[in-house]
Amino acid sequence: VQLVESGGGLVQTGGSLRLSCATSTQTFSSYDFGWFRQAPAKEREFVSAITWNGDGYYSDSVKGRFTISRDNRRDTVYLQMNSLKPEDTAVYYCAATTQLTTTPASYDYWGQGTQVTVSS
Repeated sequence: VQLVESGGGLVQTGGSLRLSCATSTQTFSSYDFGWFRQAPAKEREFVSAITWNGDGYYSDSVKGRFTISRDNRRDTVYLQMNSLKPEDTAVYYCAATTQLTTTPASYDYWGQGTQVTVSS
């Protein structure tokens, strides 16, 4: 399974971005997907995840600001990020798993990441 993230960039505090994660698998609908982020000198942390049938989960730090979704026809996962803060600055990664968790080690496939920078 190949994952390719896009949609990152530079945005001011309070702005919005939508990240996309395009996949290559023909069994897209059987996977759960997660978004993680990693800031410099910090560990990779869970941001959000979505089950095969569309149930979303969020970390406390992004709940109410970020929305995860998936399009099973386009084999793509999205992360809509609103009300962005400087502390959201990180490389954002998309990952796929057959058993949804918040633990990076449980994910089998990863994208290369996309940089999100929020200026103050």
